[in-house]
Order: sequence, then C-alpha cells, then structure tokens
Amino acid sequence: MKSPLLRRHFSLLVLSAFFTGASRAAAPRPATILVLGDSLSAEYGLQRGEGWVALLQARLDQEKIPAQVINASISGDTTSGGRSRLAALLALHKPRVLVIELGGNDALRGLPVAMTQDNLHAMAVSAKAAGAKVLLLGMQVPPNYGQSYATQFSELFKQVAKEQQTALVPFLLKGVADGPDALKLFQADRIHPLAAAHPAILNNVWPVLKKLLG
Repeated sequence: MKSPLLRRHFSLLVLSAFFTGASRAAAPRPATILVLGDSLSAEYGLQRGEGWVALLQARLDQEKIPAQVINASISGDTTSGGRSRLAALLALHKPRVLVIELGGNDALRGLPVAMTQDNLHAMAVSAKAAGAKVLLLGMQVPPNYGQSYATQFSELFKQVAKEQQTALVPFLLKGVADGPDALKLFQADRIHPLAAAHPAILNNVWPVLKKLLG
C-alpha cells in the first residue's frame, strides 16, 4: 500500500501534467497571412528581407502576434494570373487572411478596368468561401493615363471592397508616390519603390491588417 507521501506526490504529478496539457491546448495556432501580389510585394530590385512583406513578419514577431506570412507574390503578375493561382494557394496554405496586391500590371498593360474588377471580385469570393478574410490593397495610376481611366481604376478597388465586404487600403503607396519628393523614393524605373520606402508601405497596411487578425 502506498504511503500518504507517495500518493500526494503522484497526485501532484498528475495535476501538473493536466494543466501543462491544458495550457498547450489553449495556445493559439499561428494564423497564416497569404500575400498574393506582384513586384511591389515580391521585393523586385531589393535585397531579400527589405520589402514590406518581410517587414510585416518582423512586425508581427515584434508585437508577439502568432502569425506566419506566406509571400506568394510574383513580379509581373496580373489579376488574371493571381486568379488562376489562387485556388491551389488557398488549398495549400488555408490562410486566415488573404492580402491581394494586384492590379498595377493590369493598368500598365492597358487592360480593361472591368476585367480587373471582375478578377478581384472573383478572388474575394473564392477566399471568403475558403474561410479567409480578405484585404484589398488599392492602387492608383499617374495622371498621364487620363483622368477618366485613373478615376475608374482607383474606384474599382473601393467597389469590390464594398460589394464583398472586405477590408481595404485605398492606396498602397500613399505617402510614397504622392509626396513632394516622390522620385527620391523610387528605383531608376520610377515604378518600384526603394527599400527606404517600404516601411511607409507597411505602415499603410498594418492598421487595417491588425484589425483583421483580431
């Protein structure tokens, strides 16, 4: 027959194992944030780790938010390309949040605004059906595209966000492309921001994204 001391020791071990297991079970699973973008998110012309997506992971780690960022961005990608890749990415990564940063190359190629809007709409629908929250990153085009096209292009992101009830950053490059010294923040091609501009880009995304992570 076990002594009272041994029984007490055994009981403490059992309780310790129980609470340790309960603590592990209660720990939140890291959320997956999937970024589907083009060269603005794929670190085009930058050293690895300098782009806003890499800075996002660093910000999450710094604030001890359990989340993993998957960067599925491809330089030169369009909304059509993103739409064709999305189903496989959703199935593979099962993201809690999908960040869509596409549309700029549609404008550079002169693609119809209606096509861009339809592709973004379809991606939002697919992501929501897969259980992901959606964040659209809006883009604007320079005035030389014509006022009518520029307005339509800027508004399409707002329209998709409104129709699909998604989160929206109206202009990803706010404070970068529309500032008085904008050219100093861009690479020689005047399209891709320098590394020095990417913290500002992240600051445009962060407040909206953080709310989605809740």
